[in-house]
Amino acid sequence: MMRSAVAKAAAVVALVVITGAACGKKTAPVVRPAPPADTGATASDSGRPPSPPQPVNEPVIVPPEPVREDRISSASLDDLNRNSPLKPVFFELDSSEVSGPGRTILEENAAVLKKYGTWAVTVEGHCDERGTAEYNLALGERRALAARAFLVSLGISADRLRTVSYGKEFPFDPGHDEGAFSKNRRAHFVITAK
Repeated sequence: MMRSAVAKAAAVVALVVITGAACGKKTAPVVRPAPPADTGATASDSGRPPSPPQPVNEPVIVPPEPVREDRISSASLDDLNRNSPLKPVFFELDSSEVSGPGRTILEENAAVLKKYGTWAVTVEGHCDERGTAEYNLALGERRALAARAFLVSLGISADRLRTVSYGKEFPFDPGHDEGAFSKNRRAHFVITAK
């Protein structure tokens, strides 16, 4: 009997706890943030559908216009360099400064290089036979770099232009007078890839 009285008492206590919990304080509702105010008109406000979003202006990449087949573009590299459309630039004695006539020639060469935008070119620096080999190699390098820098300033991509100095090793004119020397002090352009 005692056992049943304890069981009844436990059942009454459990019932009171459950009933008390059910009748007790309710928990406060969770406050959720209000959605942002809609400033645009909706279909129900004006009878029209909402306007579409503004388009995103993405840059349009236009591929370069292909060069039309012409005598120059269809020539082999050997033929191009034999009858080069790129003219050499000549320098004064012991100078790597691009002169007025040299600038004009480089502007013409830049126009050709812009037209044939896939060409790669080596700018060779040359000197006359006077002076030591070391001096002439350094001077030839300065001449090639000066011509290259001028072309880059005119908008030709630097990665299309290599430089090399040959000093006095490959004279244009084998003579030993001022007429030959003036032809040998030059920056020469060799098309290495089309």
